[in-house]
Amino acid sequence: MNRSLMGLLDRIGEKYQPMILRGSRHYLEVSVGKQAQMLGFADIEERYKHTCVIVPLKVPQKGMKVRIDGRTFVNYAEHASGIALPGHLAREAGRSFARYTPNDSMICNFT
Repeated sequence: MNRSLMGLLDRIGEKYQPMILRGSRHYLEVSVGKQAQMLGFADIEERYKHTCVIVPLKVPQKGMKVRIDGRTFVNYAEHASGIALPGHLAREAGRSFARYTPNDSMICNFT
């Protein structure tokens, strides 16, 4: 198990917990690399700088929105907090996750 990566995913889930609604069509993309930098996980910052997790939102955010085909997230896993992460990230974390089930179409919120 990659303890640093799991710690980072747990912290991201905690940070966005008030905004999360499982099964929501609206979501935010959160950069794993930027969060690692902000939260002091320097050992994994560079490796995941181009990787994002998604945060399903209770309420759509102000700003631009883009409709995305839900099949984009077919190989994603769901963290206990409700965030969804790419399958390769879940495998690297080394812990079992629930399968993420996206909507047919999703709406990415840019803030």
